[in-house]
Amino acid sequence: MPLHHQKPRRKVSLPEIDDIYASADSIRELPQMRLPEGEHDPRHIYAAIHDELMLDGNSRQNLATFCTTWMEPEVARLMAETADKNIIDKDEYPQTAEIEGRCVRMLADLWNAPDGAAVGCSTTGSSEAAMLAGMAMKWRWRERRRQAGQSTDRPNLVTGPVQVCWHKFARYWDVELREIPMQGDRLILSPDEVIKRCDENTIGVVPTLGVTFTGQYEDVVGVCAALDALEDENGLDIPVHVDAASGGFLAPFMVPGLAWDFRLARVKSINASGHKFGLSPLGVGWALWRTAEDLPEDLVFRVNYLGGDMPTFALNFSRPGGEVICQYYNFLRLGREGYRRVQEACYANAAALAEAIAGFGLFDMIHKGGTDGIPAVSWSMKKDINPGFTLFDLADRLRTRGWQVPAYSMPPEREDLAVQRILVRHGFSADLGKLLLRDIKDALAFFQKHPVGAPMTAAEAGGFDHSGRAIS
Repeated sequence: MPLHHQKPRRKVSLPEIDDIYASADSIRELPQMRLPEGEHDPRHIYAAIHDELMLDGNSRQNLATFCTTWMEPEVARLMAETADKNIIDKDEYPQTAEIEGRCVRMLADLWNAPDGAAVGCSTTGSSEAAMLAGMAMKWRWRERRRQAGQSTDRPNLVTGPVQVCWHKFARYWDVELREIPMQGDRLILSPDEVIKRCDENTIGVVPTLGVTFTGQYEDVVGVCAALDALEDENGLDIPVHVDAASGGFLAPFMVPGLAWDFRLARVKSINASGHKFGLSPLGVGWALWRTAEDLPEDLVFRVNYLGGDMPTFALNFSRPGGEVICQYYNFLRLGREGYRRVQEACYANAAALAEAIAGFGLFDMIHKGGTDGIPAVSWSMKKDINPGFTLFDLADRLRTRGWQVPAYSMPPEREDLAVQRILVRHGFSADLGKLLLRDIKDALAFFQKHPVGAPMTAAEAGGFDHSGRAIS
């Protein structure tokens, strides 16, 4: 039949297809400076933000962070189910408050506190916990000085090379930070260097169980013994706070015989990160004091406007309770045996990485992932070779494969020393380790074939900025 004699086809009504990437929202840039006037389709906005976040790195390949990047699906479910719980509101959420108390008691037992004597609280992380402990040390020192009729004008705190939270504490609370510098091959504090810096104005000494720069444990026993001798000699009674941000969830399982905790009478407080080797999601830390007398009552506030009389000691007020609940989940789910098994795997993978990296022949190993520190591997470039690139170049090259393997200069007096470091956390397998080593080997081969004309410096290696504000 000729075409012009064919009957016209009936029009079929098709449903309108909602294609996010063909919508009006998809051809507009997202507002960045001003709140938009109108509403938008939630699916469109979700997709736009979701797509922007693809530009972030893969957290599992971030070997710079100490924080948890892998969790069991049950933890993710608990986080979703508890997103509305405000841990500060103990009257409305009494069971969450009870769970927080259980965690404190379990940690007191894990860290060998005297039976039933320890007090503590959850925090947003070990940095807040450290600041709370620092405040308690300053208050106790100040009260003793006032009772003796002595000046309280010039408090100081003695530490080794510390994480930035202690610099913040010293600045925010007007305390002189006497940070023992790295010198020569000594990259952590030593008891004799501690004693050199102690006087009647020292509010406390802070050894670190897992130094950020290298991963090593500092000598808590030696520091306590040196302070005991100092007290016997001139009467100075100086407390110890242990920054166990990482080691607090490692040493009890891997080296249970190591005395670093409340077994040492001079240790009055400890902070730790639940969201590091405690295996909890981001947003939980812990601060514990040996006895209630070690936490000045003046620092505890009581509020009743949420429905009940609630004591609180924190820098924050309202904050989510899910991370604490997930910490409790991990305690019940893993127990001592499970934590030991998880941490043993981390140490085994760290040791394998250290052996392979040393085998490249270019690096001096600083920490080889052993139980004298955290499961980290740190190294510097050998002094007697010129490989044609810096550790900063190597870090930059590894980013092309998605790996974050930080390189950084050491603190004052060893700023000449550049170090690179890998953190091995739960979720980093031997297979991923082999892939990383392959990529390091390929990077070294690349530099051999294409020597760097102008090696990257520390200043050039640190982060990026789109706004003119320095971020690293």
